[in-house]
Amino acid sequence: MNDADVSKQIQQMVRFIRQEAEEKANEISVSAEEEFNIEKLQLVEAEKKKVRQEYERKAKQVEVRKKIEYSMQLNASRIKFLQAQDEVVTSMKESTSKELLRISKDNKAYKNLLKALIVQSLLRLGEKSVLLRCRETDRKIVESILDDTKREYAQKAKVEAPKVTIDGVYLPPPQSGNVDSHEPFCSGGVVLASADGKIVCENTLDARLDVVFRQKLPEIRKRLLG
Repeated sequence: MNDADVSKQIQQMVRFIRQEAEEKANEISVSAEEEFNIEKLQLVEAEKKKVRQEYERKAKQVEVRKKIEYSMQLNASRIKFLQAQDEVVTSMKESTSKELLRISKDNKAYKNLLKALIVQSLLRLGEKSVLLRCRETDRKIVESILDDTKREYAQKAKVEAPKVTIDGVYLPPPQSGNVDSHEPFCSGGVVLASADGKIVCENTLDARLDVVFRQKLPEIRKRLLG
């Protein structure tokens, strides 16, 4: 084999090696690009997942805040509504309390009312000896009806008339014109107690008003406010 043949053969081998190297390089390049794309896709998906999770977390936080805010507003509205209810009921009770003063100004009607209240108290106590307390302004009226009251009680209870002693300590006077005054007052009526003071029957107009309001409060709220 001459030099020309050797040279030609070497050149063929070089071309073959170069072609294989290029093909291998291409394979490596394609493989690297595929791996890069796969890794890039994985990274993108991982970041998307993080973004979705973060969005969901913040969305839940917003939802929780909205629920808390709604609950707070609802509670505040309920409190305002209850306060408004109380104001209406209190105003109604105060108006009714003022109306009680008119009762004691009608001498005939008030005398009959006092008589009925004393008889009712005696029936509740069922004692042979009682102590009666009234307003100082009502003492004369009470004294004028006391005998008739004891007889009426004796007839209803079918017992002997009890001994009734008018207490020298009086119930508070009527409410003054000053509505902001915190002084105790009594719109009328009586308080009776057993001789030993262990049993007390409070039958003042104000006490009866309190009882009626406590008993009728649900109905009053329903009628006034629905």
